[in-house]
Amino acid sequence: MRELGAGTDQSAKEAKAASSTAPITFEELFAQEHERMYRALCLMTANPAEAEDILQDAFATVWVRWARVGAMENPGAYLQRVAMNVFRRRARRAPLLRRLPGRRAPVDEYERSETRQSVEEFLASVTPRQRAAVVLTELLGYDSERAGRLLGIAAGTVRALRSQGHATIRRHGEGKDD
Repeated sequence: MRELGAGTDQSAKEAKAASSTAPITFEELFAQEHERMYRALCLMTANPAEAEDILQDAFATVWVRWARVGAMENPGAYLQRVAMNVFRRRARRAPLLRRLPGRRAPVDEYERSETRQSVEEFLASVTPRQRAAVVLTELLGYDSERAGRLLGIAAGTVRALRSQGHATIRRHGEGKDD
């Protein structure tokens, strides 16, 4: 009777060994690795949307190569390597994308909202004429001559108003930190 139990234990070990080396499906790999890889990429990028994009790119690459990847001993390790390569490629490309005309890096809407609120608060601290000069020259990028024509004042007056507005905004910003 004891030999039967020993044989059963041996069969169970063989079955377990066979199942650990048996190829997994893409869906199984996804279920096993998605959450862990997503958390790791969130920590690396500090941006959940970017982490999800990187992970999707990595899974898409693995899917395209699944005939070869699925037969690997550890497809999860391959997925990790692909995800890290995507992350590094994006990190290298980010400064270039910011410099290209017409291309902008992804914007965090929460941060954008906070920035907009801060800008509105700072602009509320200046006079309407100073605000107009700052907005036209700093935010819209007009030179002082064009801003002066739009406001019906001299270019030198625009520069003076902008300078006064900047000083007021700086003082307002310094007082806000306290």
